[in-house]
Amino acid sequence: QVQVVESGGGLVQTGGSLTLSCVVSGTTFSIDGMGWYGQAPGQQRDLVAAIGRGGSTRYAESVKGRFTISRDNAKNTVYLQMSALNPEDTAVYFCRFTLQGYDLWGQGTQVTVSS
Repeated sequence: QVQVVESGGGLVQTGGSLTLSCVVSGTTFSIDGMGWYGQAPGQQRDLVAAIGRGGSTRYAESVKGRFTISRDNAKNTVYLQMSALNPEDTAVYFCRFTLQGYDLWGQGTQVTVSS
């Protein structure tokens, strides 16, 4: 059974840092794309950062220079290092894995940045 498990969210003050992680288990297929999406209350789910199998990355303009996405292919894990957080970063963050043409989503983890 394929499972996607996220961890690392929480409450942090403005200027603080958090690292999110997400792992997929129960599959033997190689994972193509990995990414993180954020969804603020009443808003749509938007791409925050993505990383290809070869390590190419792309970021939302609002997080460039503050967030870093990385992956460990051996562990089927994707990470999101977040620094210089501000209240506008408050959202539920979802990880996404793409493999064999299918998308797998995490359950979401809340990140709240207090002012």
